[in-house]
Amino acid sequence: MRWDHLFDDLAGQLEHELHAEELDLQQEEERLRLGRLELRGRLAVVLREREPERRILTLRTHDGALSRVRLRSLGRDWLAGDLVDLGAAQVVVPLRAVESLVLDVEQAQRTLEPTPARDDLSARLGLSFLLRDLCRRRTPLTVQTAVGDLHGTVDRVGRDHLDLAVHDRDTPRRATAVQQVRLVPFDQVLLVRL
Repeated sequence: MRWDHLFDDLAGQLEHELHAEELDLQQEEERLRLGRLELRGRLAVVLREREPERRILTLRTHDGALSRVRLRSLGRDWLAGDLVDLGAAQVVVPLRAVESLVLDVEQAQRTLEPTPARDDLSARLGLSFLLRDLCRRRTPLTVQTAVGDLHGTVDRVGRDHLDLAVHDRDTPRRATAVQQVRLVPFDQVLLVRL
């Protein structure tokens, strides 16, 4: 009889230790996963939200400006969306221009959820590709830098900069309307408003 209790007790201890070891392993795997998590991955979780209101986030650029953006797209090194407070204005923000994201506790917790690995084409498209497309379309835009805003049309996009033909906001890009051409390094671009 006592042997039965002894064996039951040993079996219970072994089961408890195996369960504790498995739990430790799961916790370590989760720490490793979180350690590999990138900002783009957390934004991808926000982008997958079905309800448009849950895709709204507040971002702060390096100049201290806060913008509420409804996330629409995500590239390799940029995000695009609609400015919530400015009606139909669309923006492109280089990820390196983001000083911080301002999230509530629930939203921050949701961004920690695992994301399924996808070979997403947009994940490979860099800022220069997007700017070249805007150049090709001759889209008038405003480039926000830490010093101020520049309005015009992108004439060319290099590897690390863009040529912006500066003209009045209400004037289409014509040779006679161009006041100057600004070569703006990408690392100076905080936000592009369309």
